[in-house]
Amino acid sequence: MGKVVIKVDRLGVRFLMSSEKVDNLKEFVIKKIKHQMNYKQFWALRDVSFSVEQGDRVGILGLNGAGKSTLLKVIAGVMKATEGNASTKGRIAPLLELGAGFDLQYTGAENIYLYGAVLGYSKDFIKEKFNEIVEFSELGDFINVPVKNYSSGMKSRLGFSIATIVEPDILILDEVFAVGDAKFRKKSEKKIKSMFKTGVTVLFVSHNIEQVKTICNKAILLEKGTLIAQGEVNDVCDIYEMKIK
Repeated sequence: MGKVVIKVDRLGVRFLMSSEKVDNLKEFVIKKIKHQMNYKQFWALRDVSFSVEQGDRVGILGLNGAGKSTLLKVIAGVMKATEGNASTKGRIAPLLELGAGFDLQYTGAENIYLYGAVLGYSKDFIKEKFNEIVEFSELGDFINVPVKNYSSGMKSRLGFSIATIVEPDILILDEVFAVGDAKFRKKSEKKIKSMFKTGVTVLFVSHNIEQVKTICNKAILLEKGTLIAQGEVNDVCDIYEMKIK
């Protein structure tokens, strides 16, 4: 048995959703003070447990609303669990909502330092890698333009270029091959596959089963927030395909 680098233990994430319509902030505050707000509980994940060994590439499958992205966010440390826990060993590069941490008023160049700091990179490290990041993103002179003027594809390209500049121990990918145009997609796929050669551990969410089979050796299947299957990638993909027929 290899070294366990991700351990998810009886993980649960609960959201509280207001069960009534509130027209404005004033009405919300009044109802909140009077304790007239009723909430419905919604469990995005419930009692999920699994572990991942170093070098495993695990596909996370499930229909929309199964809890896949929530699971990745908890493992990446950007969301807190309601119950249970998720622990990781090593440096994580989370390719989740690429560019979600950008400050729209700042230029692309300023955001490289800002986003890099959020991911835990030092200023000196970013300075050293700055030109490499800009070159990979293919943004050219747009790097000095405020991000609010970027298209979503440009933001994703910059986010991808910053997040993949390190050699992580754990790579978290959420539908990441939908980044930018076809040419950039090819380039990003090549970059990620080159990271695999270093023995990186991967968590990969995709709706594309063929992609999951190509990239992963293991898989887990979520349904309405609970884990219903885990094991070898082809076995879990077969169960998933039966579910979606």
